[in-house]
Amino acid sequence: MIQPSSNGSRVSYGRIPEMLPVADLIETQIRSFNRFKREGLRELFEEINPITDYTGKNYELKFLDYEFGQPKFDKEECRNRDMTFAAPLRINTRLTIRTGENAGEIKESEVFMGDFPIMTEEGTFIVNGTERVVVSQLVRSPGIYFTSSEDRASGRMLYAAKLIPNRGAWLEIETSGKDILTVKIDRKRKIPVTTLVRALGYGSNNEIKQLFADVDNNAEHKFIQSTLDKDSSTDVNDALVEMYKKIRPGDPPTVDNARALMTSLFFNPRRFDLSKVGRFKLNRRLGLGTDMNIRTLSNDDFIAIIRKLIELNNGTGEPDDIDHLGNRRVRAVGELLQNQFRMGLIRMERIIKERMTICDAATVTAASLINARPVVAAIKEFFGSSQLSQFMDQTNPLAELTHKRRLSALGPGGLSRERAGFDVRDVHHSHYGRICPIETPEGPNIGLMGSLATFARVNEYGFIETPFRRVFSEMPADKAHRDKLVGRTLRDDVFESANRRTKLGKKGDVLDRETVEALVKAKAGDIPIKAWVSDEVQFLSADEEDRYIVAQANAPLDQDSHFTEERTTARTKNLFLVADVNRIEYMDVSPKQTVSVATALIPFLEHDDANRALMGSNMQRQAVPLVVTEAPIVGTGMESAAAKDSGELIVARVAGTVVSCAAPPPADSPAAKLDSFKREFGILLKPDDGSEEQWYAVHKFERSNQGTCLSQRVIVKAGDHVEAGTTLADGPATS
Repeated sequence: MIQPSSNGSRVSYGRIPEMLPVADLIETQIRSFNRFKREGLRELFEEINPITDYTGKNYELKFLDYEFGQPKFDKEECRNRDMTFAAPLRINTRLTIRTGENAGEIKESEVFMGDFPIMTEEGTFIVNGTERVVVSQLVRSPGIYFTSSEDRASGRMLYAAKLIPNRGAWLEIETSGKDILTVKIDRKRKIPVTTLVRALGYGSNNEIKQLFADVDNNAEHKFIQSTLDKDSSTDVNDALVEMYKKIRPGDPPTVDNARALMTSLFFNPRRFDLSKVGRFKLNRRLGLGTDMNIRTLSNDDFIAIIRKLIELNNGTGEPDDIDHLGNRRVRAVGELLQNQFRMGLIRMERIIKERMTICDAATVTAASLINARPVVAAIKEFFGSSQLSQFMDQTNPLAELTHKRRLSALGPGGLSRERAGFDVRDVHHSHYGRICPIETPEGPNIGLMGSLATFARVNEYGFIETPFRRVFSEMPADKAHRDKLVGRTLRDDVFESANRRTKLGKKGDVLDRETVEALVKAKAGDIPIKAWVSDEVQFLSADEEDRYIVAQANAPLDQDSHFTEERTTARTKNLFLVADVNRIEYMDVSPKQTVSVATALIPFLEHDDANRALMGSNMQRQAVPLVVTEAPIVGTGMESAAAKDSGELIVARVAGTVVSCAAPPPADSPAAKLDSFKREFGILLKPDDGSEEQWYAVHKFERSNQGTCLSQRVIVKAGDHVEAGTTLADGPATS
């Protein structure tokens, strides 16, 4: 029997060296929740600040900074007592009184906003004693999308634009076969697009034509003129009233009402929010330079959308692929909680406004106005009944890890099984290195549930990124690249940039330090070198990757990281090609970056049929932990990373010496107060840096969510010296 090892080392027979260690596999969950605690809540309070009474003259309540306290009970006690692992949220408030005898008085106080469920170090939540996971959701990103459809009568392609905000009214612009551009606001009746432009303040026909004169220049198809012919409005007020009639058909149309509606639909940050991502996508697609903090629309945005649509109709540019991962983003746990918390805050705001109308100015306090119950109820509802808050699959450590890395296209604001077609379920070229093409359920959810690829991570905008090695076939002769140029081979002769006569190096020369210094001094510009794969790793989103030619991780390299052949297999967008190595700009970091953790555990995966590999990936998660665990003789090197990040092992947080392997819990620990049959024993570690001793609880014979046995086995002895990251105790199914 193979003996347990505390460092999980294996002998590798791989021919491709591992360039990049596997990162923390549950980083997406933990980072997202920490961002919510740090920035998400602040954004929400800034959104509703300040709250005034209905008149706006009597009271003003402002939320200032906030903090989370310490949880009342630790994780173990919450599990044993069927409680929620939560921390108290307290917020500082400032109440300004503007009426009565106390006018001008400012009352500052701290208000308790309820207990808020906190994520454990393993990336889970303990709700009513059971462990739950919030699954990340894959949704269409806010932004602008251009699509095409064939006109049956003429056979030409007609384009449409759809503006999707994070919150607020959708805007859809369509092109008819008669070259008329119409707009639908929030799926209401169609309006000529020139009516919308006129309502923005461009009154005359000439003014409107001037805005689009340089793009609407096709002699056969005059889009703006055709639309103006259909437009019955003549000035700004006329256009506003016309729009109001279409959007609110039952209400009396007045210019003031129409202007207020227009403002609230697109220019009021409380009613319309593009979000940071939406603004980023809009700027990138339309070539705008609008400040990223402006999350409502401007006149320039509307004009740019219409201009782009006319350009597409005239044959310039490409439509968007809605299944591309550049157009789909991940809503992780932090964002899902933020959306739920917002709903609770809006309900709470309404209660505060109502209480402000009936309260007494002499006795009013922030605590008497604030009722945190709607916020607590919204969060409770999310954890208890949301489709994305799931009872954790705890059959074995791999099942647990995979559940935390799952991506779902279902859930609120996502797709439904019935409506999802073949295209959205299918594997897309942009999934490469981001979403596993193998691991997905069989049955009605196929393609709608996926798993993050091994090296994939989620960036600040929610787009999935994957790592690549940078490939250089040219390098600037400057101080920043000086060290990298040493040892490189010249691909061509290099001359002094000033006169092109003085030769500084000839083709085939290996650059030494002296030559490089001469090149830098002479400002020789970009130096052509033999294509060299550096150790510099960059993470790229699907949009960014599409701009480059990428070599595969198994492309043959010599010992100096140069390609051994003149041409090698590569890919760009959805094309596979054999490219000249000097055209290659990036290279994959590892052959396993395509697949998920579960799939990467299958030895000799490349020899398997894809359907059988899918079944294998799914069935590994159903294996029951055995009484006597044994490591597989043949592995892939992913075993130790998967085991450690599953959260089922006890791992040393710092380097130190094991004092005892059967230490009772510290007297001040909640574990010390448990009944004798539940009393835990653990590992006591004395850190090398002289800080306070650390105690690690060891779990014995506990029941998992699926009824399997969770039992940890200590694999170190008293007196052992351990490094940070060393396994102190094995969990179920690890050895």
